[in-house]
Amino acid sequence: MKGVAVHVPRQMAFIMTPVLLAACGASLQIPSVTLETSTGEVASAASITARPSGSTPVKPGEPIIVTAFDGHLSSVDVIGPKGPLPGTLSDDGTRWQADVRSLRYDSTYRVEATAIDARGVATTTTNEFSTIAPTKFFTGEVVSPAAGAMVGVGMPVIVNFDRPIKNRAAVEAALIVRTPTSIEGAWAWRDGSTVEFRPKSYWPGNIAVEVAANFQGLESSNGVYGRGGLESAFKIGPSMVTRVNALTHEAQVSRDGAVIRTIPITTGKLGFETRSGTKVIVSKERTRIMDAATGGTDRSDPEYYRLTVEYAMRVTYSGEFVHAAPWSVGSQGRANVSHGCIGMSTSNAQWLYDQTMVGDIVEVTGTSNVQDLGNGITVWNEAWPEWLERSATGSVSTVSTGTPAASDKAGGGIAVVPSERPSPSQSAPGSVVPGVPGLVVPSDIASPSASPSLPAL
Repeated sequence: MKGVAVHVPRQMAFIMTPVLLAACGASLQIPSVTLETSTGEVASAASITARPSGSTPVKPGEPIIVTAFDGHLSSVDVIGPKGPLPGTLSDDGTRWQADVRSLRYDSTYRVEATAIDARGVATTTTNEFSTIAPTKFFTGEVVSPAAGAMVGVGMPVIVNFDRPIKNRAAVEAALIVRTPTSIEGAWAWRDGSTVEFRPKSYWPGNIAVEVAANFQGLESSNGVYGRGGLESAFKIGPSMVTRVNALTHEAQVSRDGAVIRTIPITTGKLGFETRSGTKVIVSKERTRIMDAATGGTDRSDPEYYRLTVEYAMRVTYSGEFVHAAPWSVGSQGRANVSHGCIGMSTSNAQWLYDQTMVGDIVEVTGTSNVQDLGNGITVWNEAWPEWLERSATGSVSTVSTGTPAASDKAGGGIAVVPSERPSPSQSAPGSVVPGVPGLVVPSDIASPSASPSLPAL
């Protein structure tokens, strides 16, 4: 509320005036009564405190609170550079607080408040205060998923800051994640200026997700304050999980919990074992040239190769892909003969390519080569307690938007339907999937001409 405009009469006096009336031939005097506001100077028993106040500049995040004692507030006005501030009055009328997350930097605010005591006598107080004028600021940005993108259930939220963050708990508390229904998750710091959010388990399929924060007035380190905030929204597609078993040489593909296909595959042979762990598809390329020389293999080495592969779905930065491998069809479902990639027939690779998107999960089991953290999107390879060790605030719940699942196409969420999954025609050869330009990956991933280190067919 901008101000509380409550009129209560001041001191009142009764004035009696005789009036003559004729009744049955007799005269009857009946006094008339009028109410009159006293104009005398009477001190109010009410008093008012307003904070902040004083000549020392205050931090913009400090709340503005006006309190009445021995009475109640009848009006409150806080005027800043952009006009009156909205506020809320308590039910008993004794406390008013501004409804703002933060004030403007280097600004002056004027507070004028009136309170009335039990007799109706008013008192008014006026004061001014100013906010600090920082010289150092920090900003934050959601770099993945890109705004408006549709991604798989394994994609974390990644926020980058332009300065190292020391007050991590305050920054985490300012970051809000909204989902249709509340789910458990946590922020964890990759380094001093990058924080990631993931649910305890994979994201639910077919939902809209919003990320927002207001850093104005927040001190991230000594003398460094937030400027503005951030806001982003993206969509989670159907839950697509591919489970690869290197011992049985099969890949089981599930959508929303139901198995939809089992594919004969081959994985890395001895000395080139595929990494076991939970991987996330980080890019998709219709065709890609893979050259073992980029990983240091000499062209005269029997293990050297240079091939053009189709339907390449990248799962590690070091060069593991899921892709078509028509040259090894005879071994698929029988033996592991690749240089580390997960190979399958061209028809199966095309089908899987059409079903999946960036952010979908690929779980690999059956090898002794363990997935290394940071080599791809590896957030799911940390146990939940380990993830929480890198969080300043621990486990949190997302804020429920109260909207139905996006696939219902109702409410205020962003509609998500399976048909929006990228198809081969939407992905140009040698390019990452459209709609995810903000994905944080090495620069060579975005370039079809650049080969990854240690490509693994």
